[in-house]
This record gives sequence, C-alpha cells and structure tokens, in this order.
Amino acid sequence: MKFTKMHGLGNDYIYVNCFEECVEKPGEVAKFISNRHFGIGSDGLVLILPSKTADFRMRMFNSDGSEAEMCGNAIRCVGKYVYDNRMTDKKVISIETLAGIKILKMTADESNKISLVKVDMGEPVLYPKDIPVNSELDHFVNQPVKVLDKEYKVTCVSMGNPHAVTYADNVASFPLETVGPLMECHSLFPKKINAEFVEVKDRTHLKMRVWERGAGETLACGTGACAVLVASVLNGISKRKAEIELLGGVLIIEWNEENNHVYKTGPATTVFTGEIEL
Repeated sequence: MKFTKMHGLGNDYIYVNCFEECVEKPGEVAKFISNRHFGIGSDGLVLILPSKTADFRMRMFNSDGSEAEMCGNAIRCVGKYVYDNRMTDKKVISIETLAGIKILKMTADESNKISLVKVDMGEPVLYPKDIPVNSELDHFVNQPVKVLDKEYKVTCVSMGNPHAVTYADNVASFPLETVGPLMECHSLFPKKINAEFVEVKDRTHLKMRVWERGAGETLACGTGACAVLVASVLNGISKRKAEIELLGGVLIIEWNEENNHVYKTGPATTVFTGEIEL
C-alpha cells in the first residue's frame, strides 16, 4: 500500500489515495499503521476517495480503529494532498465527510504547493441531544460534570463530532492523562467525547490541550479548536475571532456572526511518502 504521512500542527495521519489503492478493513489497517513502534506511526488513517456529491470524499479512522466523523487538521491535509498531487487544479474545493460537505480555500506558496488552508467548518451544533449529551437542557453551557470527586464546569459543542470544553488556570500542569479518558467515557456522553482543557490568555488568545476520542492526547485538534472558540464566546470569555494555541502550533478560528459558520485557518505539511506491506 502506497501512502503519504502528513500533519496539521503535529496531528499526523497516514493518507492513502483510494483512487489508486484499495484498503480492505481500514479500521484494522489504522490500528496497525498507527503504532509508533511496529507500524508507521500516526494518530490514524485517512482515505481519499471519489465522491458523488463533492470534489472528493474522506474517511478517517482513529489509532484504535474507530471511524470518526471529521478531523479539522486532517481535512486541511486532504486539500493539500489533492492539489499538490495534481488531482485538482482548483484552490477552492469541496470535501464530503461524515459530518457533511466542507469547503476549503487554499493558499499556495512560491513553488505552487499548498501552505495554508481555510476550512468552512459549518455551523456549530449546540442542542445537547444532537451533540449528543444526555441532558434535557437547551444548551449545555458551563454545566457541572463530576470526574474523580471533582466538579468541572463543562460546555458541549459539536462541530460534526462531539466536544466537551473545560477551563483551567494552567493547562500545562493539568492532569490530562487522568481526567481526559474519564471525561471521554463519561456516562453523559453516549458516543464518547473529545475533551478540551483551556487556559484563557486574553479575549483573542486561548491555549488548549486535547484528549481525543479514540486517540488520547494529540498535538492538535482542528474541530476541538473550533469548539473551544464557540464555547468561549458562549461563556463570554473571548471574541468571535481568536488565536488558539495548541501543542503543535496556532490556528486562527472565527465564528462568523452573519452566517453562524465557523472558519478555521492553519497549515498543512507533507512529511514523507512510502509503501508498506499489509
């Protein structure tokens, strides 16, 4: 199987061009290739496929083999892949995901390789039943959630996948390895959840760490950064456009007041290409 390893702010996946390759049992393949000692090493597997409703379609699988609806970092890399590999000559493309069709606007560098990608992530979902969260509230904002006898104030948002956002005084010292997996699997969240922990620097600068559903801590999560911005606006903490600092770098997130869409701008990087026997 031919592959390309790419990352968005250190959130790395193995990308396979399924116009040319056939990947059977992708969940099992994802578990194998993601292993950083016995495989290639990644946060998961992304398949680039034909679409009947968009320019391209992506499927993504976490390192534990589970299929995810969307990944904001991965979709930027899909855009870079199809342009850099001359599968399209357009800098504005549509990509079909399990979270709907997303529009990408891409910027090329002087060598005509994509360096920055702005993604229209669509409207945030705030109704708990649709996130989903086991709650009868109209919005799950700043609500108490108990983990290990400690109460955390949590705001839940879906960006096509579910997120629980909590604020901390210092994210660097926050016990993410302990609290993250317990938040992910909390009984409030029937499909599990991605858990973000956020330190507020000022109204246009937020710092976060993320425990991703099915993957553990990653260096960056694009949908998570979007959820953090939305949650912070709902809590009156930030403006509608802010820099979100992740372990792997910075994303610019904007929640547009006119159309209610969230926009995410960040880099996409190719690491290497290769071939592996499955």
